[in-house]
Amino acid sequence: MESKVLSTGIRLSNLPQSYIRPNSERPRLSEVIDCENVPVINLGSEEKSLISRQIGDACRSYGFFQVINHGVPLELTEKMQEIAQDFFNLPLDEKLKYYSDDPSKTMRLSTSFNVKKETVHNWRDYLRLHCYPLEDYVQEWPTQPSSFKEVVSTYCRQVRQLGFRLLQEISESLGLEREYLKVVLGEQGQHMAINYYPPCPEPELTYGLPGHTDPNTLTILLQDQQVTGLQVFIDGKWLAVHPHPNAFVINIGDQLQALSNGRYKSVWHRAVVNSDKERISVASFLCPGIWTKNIASSFSRNEKQSKCQLNDFYAQ
Repeated sequence: MESKVLSTGIRLSNLPQSYIRPNSERPRLSEVIDCENVPVINLGSEEKSLISRQIGDACRSYGFFQVINHGVPLELTEKMQEIAQDFFNLPLDEKLKYYSDDPSKTMRLSTSFNVKKETVHNWRDYLRLHCYPLEDYVQEWPTQPSSFKEVVSTYCRQVRQLGFRLLQEISESLGLEREYLKVVLGEQGQHMAINYYPPCPEPELTYGLPGHTDPNTLTILLQDQQVTGLQVFIDGKWLAVHPHPNAFVINIGDQLQALSNGRYKSVWHRAVVNSDKERISVASFLCPGIWTKNIASSFSRNEKQSKCQLNDFYAQ
């Protein structure tokens, strides 16, 4: 019987047919080049005006950037990566307690956004969590590993504050008051996708996630420090974004592209997989508050993908 998830601990010698992309949609990994000029912005710089200028340049030219000295403790990001690894290392029976193929659920383990409707699946497992307000959702989160709720709750709070800091800098870079975007966007919803990409027997035939833009405001990505998988599409080419030590990758979402009247780019990006090594990433999303009200009920009623729910899919 085929498992509902990929994180079974069993290495396959061939890619199952349901994960093989048509020839025209494959990643062509031999054509990917390294991204040599990834903007790395020091949020701890004493030259405050420089931070917003650099962020503005990155948003216009790339649509993404990396931040260091961001205020989220290294110990916490390491714990977050460890707890993610520990979750996907749980026995299969324990993980399957959290499995669901219902996209309307605010907490679920799955392999793709909508397993029932897809013709080709993505080579990943992910745990989807709603994170704000924490008290509304934390009780439904996994109870194993035992420290999961504590670690992830602390991480969510810290990343949320980082997101608000970035919105201030982006506002200033657009010539607006620092609180402008935060006020316009309202009480932001927050989601998380903890992604696990197992070793893949034929990585040239599939994706962890195919190319997409993010429909939300900001995406704050904690990359695997050892294994590269994130690629961005710039000037007609796919570029590999290598992890920078103790950095977050920040993606501009469709909402910020719209609010900036197209001055800032919501960049196309994708996740590819590795033949020898597993990869873990943690994507956090800030999403305008009006989208997050009654998400589950509106989805069930209309049977449509709300943009916030698309974060289920759009996670690196």
